[in-house]
Amino acid sequence: MLRIIILVLFSTSIAANVCTQDFESLPVQAAGRVKPLLVHANETIKFITGKSKFEGMSSLETFCKLSLSSIGLSESFELPIKVEHIEAKKLMDMDENSNFIPSSKAMNYKELIRAQIMKTKRTSPLKKELNKVWARINNYELIKNGQSWTVPIFAENKALWHGLADVAKDKTDIKNFFKNKKEKYIELEGDNYLMELTYVKSHIFDVAMLLALIGIFATVLLKSPKVGVFFGIFTILIEIAGMTMRVLISGRAPITNMYETVMFSGFGALVIALIVMIFKRDKIFLLAGLGYNVLCLFMMKFANNMLDPSISPLVPVLRDNFWLSTHVTTIILSYAALALSWILANIVLVKNKLGKLSKADYRYYEQLIGTSVKVGVVLLAAGIILGGVWADYSWGRFWGWDPKETWSLIVLLFYMAVLHGKYTNWVNTHRFVILTAAGFMTVMMAWFGVNYILATGLHSYGFSEGGAIFLGTFFMVQTIILIICGVSLKGLKSVQVNS
Repeated sequence: MLRIIILVLFSTSIAANVCTQDFESLPVQAAGRVKPLLVHANETIKFITGKSKFEGMSSLETFCKLSLSSIGLSESFELPIKVEHIEAKKLMDMDENSNFIPSSKAMNYKELIRAQIMKTKRTSPLKKELNKVWARINNYELIKNGQSWTVPIFAENKALWHGLADVAKDKTDIKNFFKNKKEKYIELEGDNYLMELTYVKSHIFDVAMLLALIGIFATVLLKSPKVGVFFGIFTILIEIAGMTMRVLISGRAPITNMYETVMFSGFGALVIALIVMIFKRDKIFLLAGLGYNVLCLFMMKFANNMLDPSISPLVPVLRDNFWLSTHVTTIILSYAALALSWILANIVLVKNKLGKLSKADYRYYEQLIGTSVKVGVVLLAAGIILGGVWADYSWGRFWGWDPKETWSLIVLLFYMAVLHGKYTNWVNTHRFVILTAAGFMTVMMAWFGVNYILATGLHSYGFSEGGAIFLGTFFMVQTIILIICGVSLKGLKSVQVNS
């Protein structure tokens, strides 16, 4: 009995000494590329449990100790498996009020889940959730069996990757074993993979969010916009640094998933706002650009269930970097410009409701909003044309009424109709502002709705989970603002001014 206790204490001590920050830079191969162990541990533990920590342990420590249990250097333990869909919970005999099931219990349902997935022919929210749950259980088993943590073994100066349990079972000096593997890998392949460690540990977009918030307060509180402009430019430079690191890590433009499009949209809106401000000399553009930038950064920080920050390999259709960089960049920049018009329109509607705008002020702000809409329409039209060229190159047809294509066209036609109405006096100042604020709902449907709600068509590489509630909330809040601030007798009477 004493021997067992000593063995357990000795194993725990080894695991504690090994699972330290020294191991976060070890190279592992996962999801088709080499990355630091810290990054792989963070992504895997977050995917399985939905959390970045487990019982006070960091994701690295959790991953490390559970992996080392496969070679007898730590005690095995369970992780909570995340399950969200109500029908999936029923299938696994879970408490409907809980979103987690112990891994030991979850593994008993693995084959049942697989059978249910195979049985369900049509893609549905339940099938998607079951696929996720099965993958979470499988990932837990891989960690526990020492197969998720891959180690480079070298043959003829080439790295061959094997599971931890296959190559480290009989190693007594485990720290030096890994140190030697890391040094040999860097000697042969270089240390480019460590850029991702710097990117993750820098929290660079959190820094950008703080700078943008300071810029907003400076713009609101100070009469001169100079301090706000300084923080706006500083925010842009920090975001360029963050995006550059992502480009160096992935080898592609930072616009290939929903997380990156939100990131690039916030960046683009702030750049456009500062450029327009040079000509219009009004700090409301700076306020709108910083405000939208902060909204995007908040989503990137807190909406991880909806926006996946991990860097994954591209599907084949996205590997043509020229068309990816031109078409998608132009579309996202158009969304950024239309987002500026949306924020400006809502600001104007609220100010008018509070009685803080004269007719002349309203007409002036209408012109500012119109400037953003024009920029957005030109970029969107160019993006749709470039998308057609890309579609012809990738799929052999210029246009196919794919949901993403159709909704992009709806957005373009809506804003073109609004601009046409404005210049032909069909739409007066107040209605133009209302329609501009409402129009961004079409953008959100094309951007998020097709991916989260419709989830059909050839643009399937962009589909994600968890955004339906967000989108529904956005539509509800915007509609309420329009009803309260837009469709009011006072507002309609006070600003019946034709442009």
